[in-house]
Amino acid sequence: MSSEQEAAATFLDGRASVRIGDLTEQAVDAIVNAANSTLLGGGGVDGAIHRRGGAEILRECEELRRTTFPHGLPTGEAVITTGGQLPARHVIHTVGPIWGRENGHEAELLAACYRNALLIAVENGLREVAFPAISTGAFGYPAHEAARVASATVRDFLLADDNLAEVRFVFILQRDAASFLKHHRFDQRVENAGQ
Repeated sequence: MSSEQEAAATFLDGRASVRIGDLTEQAVDAIVNAANSTLLGGGGVDGAIHRRGGAEILRECEELRRTTFPHGLPTGEAVITTGGQLPARHVIHTVGPIWGRENGHEAELLAACYRNALLIAVENGLREVAFPAISTGAFGYPAHEAARVASATVRDFLLADDNLAEVRFVFILQRDAASFLKHHRFDQRVENAGQ
């Protein structure tokens, strides 16, 4: 399946899209890694990005651990590295919340992942960013609730900032994209993205 295929759906005048495909094949300025706090690779999306991107990503992550985050990247924070051998020029790494282990702050922390990744993209002059569904895999965040938080956070960011041309949500499975589309909040204004 082509990474540049037509989006399954677009929102906000084409600035937000939902796609079916492989995140590691997205030819964008940056893809977002649903990392663990070690930044040293893992399973799922994290492992796929490190495998496909090569050793250069790991070297930059090791340097970030050595110099800036000796105890690991905190949940909700984000950092940027090269894209290595990926089609994307950069990888923005963020650590999502583990469902049921954040003292009721899961939505707030998940929103911070998306917001901080987008802030880093803008700070680095990037125009296109592709996200996975952060925390919905091994971290157990319910996909329907994550869709609400992610879409509302991205919507609010894009409405307040015109630097980004496109934010993609990329799903490997059609059913996951369909679930996201059923629960998104791109077309709603809400007081708190975490609700």
